[in-house]
Amino acid sequence: MASNKLTRTNDDIQRVLSALLREVKDPRVQQGMISVTRVETTGDLRYAKVWLSVLGLESEKEFKKGLKSASGWLRRELGSSLNLRYTPELVFELDHSIEYGAKISRMIQDLNISGDEDEGQ
Repeated sequence: MASNKLTRTNDDIQRVLSALLREVKDPRVQQGMISVTRVETTGDLRYAKVWLSVLGLESEKEFKKGLKSASGWLRRELGSSLNLRYTPELVFELDHSIEYGAKISRMIQDLNISGDEDEGQ
């Protein structure tokens, strides 16, 4: 279980990275609408795993290459924005849960269940 300080740090990193990702000029990163869905930082604040959800992603491989290329700049800007003893090394993961939820929602709508008609008989 994460402590309150670690939870606040994760929230701060998520907030700052959300703003910084909009400023990245690399076209590989700017493929769609990017959302930082979750951040988990290790207890010693050395590493932060960042989950990103991208709506309209064209190439996952190119997106990850662009993030890796921009990670140094993102880490430096994160360090200047937050007053932490250590600026964590950023590890990016793609979060497909929003896409999966939208797919399930479409599948449910496509079922076209007519439960009201059966109740009247």
